Amino acid sequence: MKLLKNPYLFLITIHVVIGFAIYAFRPFAKFYFVASIGIFLFYLFKNGNKNNEALYAAAYVTGAEVLFRMTDASPIPVYEAGKYGVIGFILLGLFFSGTSRKSGPYWLYLLLLIPGIIYASSTLDYGTDFRKAVIFNLSGPFCLGIAALYCVDRKITRKQLQYVLWSLLMPTVAMGVYLFFYTPDTRDILSGTGSNYAASGGFGPNQVATAIGIGMFCLVVQLFMNSKNVIMLAVNLGLLSLLTYRGIVTFSRGGVLTALIISVAFILFYFKAVNIKKKKRILGPILFLVLTASFTYLLTSVRTSGLIDKRYANKDAAGRIKEDLSTGRKELISSELEAFFDNPLTGIGVGKIKEYREETEGISAASHNELSRMLSEHGLSGLLALIILGVYPLIYRLANRRNFLFFSMLGFWFLTINHSSMRIAAPAFIYSLCLLNIVNEKKKSPIHRERINA
Repeated sequence: MKLLKNPYLFLITIHVVIGFAIYAFRPFAKFYFVASIGIFLFYLFKNGNKNNEALYAAAYVTGAEVLFRMTDASPIPVYEAGKYGVIGFILLGLFFSGTSRKSGPYWLYLLLLIPGIIYASSTLDYGTDFRKAVIFNLSGPFCLGIAALYCVDRKITRKQLQYVLWSLLMPTVAMGVYLFFYTPDTRDILSGTGSNYAASGGFGPNQVATAIGIGMFCLVVQLFMNSKNVIMLAVNLGLLSLLTYRGIVTFSRGGVLTALIISVAFILFYFKAVNIKKKKRILGPILFLVLTASFTYLLTSVRTSGLIDKRYANKDAAGRIKEDLSTGRKELISSELEAFFDNPLTGIGVGKIKEYREETEGISAASHNELSRMLSEHGLSGLLALIILGVYPLIYRLANRRNFLFFSMLGFWFLTINHSSMRIAAPAFIYSLCLLNIVNEKKKSPIHRERINA
């Protein structure tokens, strides 16, 4: 009964069961996908988005996207079903609730994506599927623009923001449980210090680590804002340890380091914002957090026979220093910047950079960096779009300082697009959260009853 009275613990329990159910019976993932979309659509239409149901739905799909991909959960064989789900829910939210007058910069941002599409029609090779090339490369930036239109200056309470974080967190809990059963003994599948697909559920380690990093961050926030008793503290620390371990053993550093940096940013700004009494209270959670993180990393080091230490020290399995810390990303960025300098006004067109790199360097590889890709493919329009994305939130922040997750959300976007581009919806959607206008809860006014004299 206590579990039912605590929605947070109840949701965690449900998602632990979901994670195990997907592992035990893989087709259950399709039921999970359909049920998730269906439940959110039901409440969205029922309430007309009065409680920001579209935001919760988009957050949930963002957190679940990688799990959906790795388990082939979508009944329709569409690789980017997660992004389309986020875009669809946000568009419904805009239909019901509209957008703010302050959304002008993001309308301009979306317009700036168009020239690159037009130019691509004349630069892409004849054998290239134009529609697929454009959709694949612009689904992320478009998702960001739509999410920003919805979130900019949208008033939500701290409690509602907490629900958004829960929506992001719960699917990553299911993923952590799924990975735990998928690869219970990581020692059997380690042979070097490269990113490990076997420890990532047979899926891309970079995307898995990024998704798990979201869950890690959300749990850090819960540790300080939703750990009012020993049980809640233990649950949050236990889940954080599980997700941190699973994130580290992917051997993909980007998602884990991003989670670490934005978590530190949250703690610093949260500590600065609270009063002296609360400052003393959060010293305990900080100590528990440091001890848990240290223990988890030590455990990971032992379980990987020290290979993870070499990975983060940029060494190979033999202990030799690797020459390229960026694991090949430096060359990709250089070629994209070269394309931009050669075509500064128009860029080379959406989706062309992969062909350009193959033609000039004989390398067939996709971009890992959204900043350099935007510059190379969109030229001046891409540069202006990036300026809007980077500068406008800071300007908005000057008049609205109540969003205590601002720098963490903006930081997640910037760090993620620099190591994983926008392959998943997470950087796009989470960027938009830094634009929310956090307001105080409405206090219920006392009811005045007129006394009736008999």
